[in-house]
Amino acid sequence: MLGHTKKRHTESPMEARFIGSREKIGELKDYAKRIGLQDASDSLGIAEAFPAYGENPLGLALRGARHREGLTQRELAEATGIPQRHISEMEGGKRQIGRERAKKIADSLHVPDYRVFL
Repeated sequence: MLGHTKKRHTESPMEARFIGSREKIGELKDYAKRIGLQDASDSLGIAEAFPAYGENPLGLALRGARHREGLTQRELAEATGIPQRHISEMEGGKRQIGRERAKKIADSLHVPDYRVFL
């Protein structure tokens, strides 16, 4: 019988904020750098770093799945019966995908859950 092994605890990064004079905050930042901490104010979120990707996540999911399968919009249109123009509009965020179309697209692109596109 296998025995239980100890699991190491993993620590997730933490963030701290301070209020004080510029001088004291500067000293804290210098100390933090010396001991190997990172200044969180220098970090960007994904939406800030890549603003174009946050505007149309459903279209991006559709385009990504289509590229993964190596299909053009025209080939996906032929496989699903959805006009190529509509696929282009869905990827561009100008047209809603809808449940029935999402099911057809998921089937053709081998995506297990059609709700990715909703």
